[in-house]
Amino acid sequence: MKTDFSGKVVMVTGASRGIGREIVRQFAACGARIVLHFHKNRDAAEQTRAGLSGNSHLVVQADLCDTDAVGDMVEKAAKAMGKIDVLVNNAGVHEFHPVATTSFEDWRQSWEKTISTNLMGPAHLSYHVARCMMKSGAGKIINITSRGAFRGEPDAPAYGASKAGLNAFSQSMAQALAPHNVFMYAVAPGFVETDMAASVLSGPTGDAIRSQSPLNRVAHPAEVARVVLFLAAEGTDYLTGGIIDVNGASYLRT
Repeated sequence: MKTDFSGKVVMVTGASRGIGREIVRQFAACGARIVLHFHKNRDAAEQTRAGLSGNSHLVVQADLCDTDAVGDMVEKAAKAMGKIDVLVNNAGVHEFHPVATTSFEDWRQSWEKTISTNLMGPAHLSYHVARCMMKSGAGKIINITSRGAFRGEPDAPAYGASKAGLNAFSQSMAQALAPHNVFMYAVAPGFVETDMAASVLSGPTGDAIRSQSPLNRVAHPAEVARVVLFLAAEGTDYLTGGIIDVNGASYLRT
């Protein structure tokens, strides 16, 4: 299994913090040149870049809901870096909108924002990057989905639906892209110990969340990142279309 990514260009969305930051850190440590995407927080993205091994990394900005911006970002990255070997669709949003207490206007806005960011954004970005990969003759795309796609998200149904859609998209595109030597996978974490989840994990429901796993904890970002690097490495082509659970046995499916 080759874990040396020297000479490879890896684009990661939502790379300024959390899981995305750890993914780019591990790729850079293995020699990859990184394209770090951010939406709003340039300072955090630049801080992430400053902490990476190597010095040939690129920071790019785009609102993934803006189809023109997505295409422009890929064009800029491919021109600056020469190619894109690996794409990790990591960026996403999670908004609570329980049906019993949410107004219809807020419900509609949550659905539109969530589907646009978590599903349409990765679909459009994957299209542009896959076309680049098809021209170069190889590539890998890894989508970060969620345990919630399978077990349900009763207080954030749009999130569960968006991640289920991303799983289905991953499997459809795996079939479409394999003849072009481009392979697509999904990684489905449960709760992960990030700054975004900190308030929930430190609150009154934190212990209950941790107890969902027989390990009595949630995942560390590094554990998710290691699975992403495994899939991006050589020798995993026949796993294309696979959805890898990283949830500490907190939800088991057959």
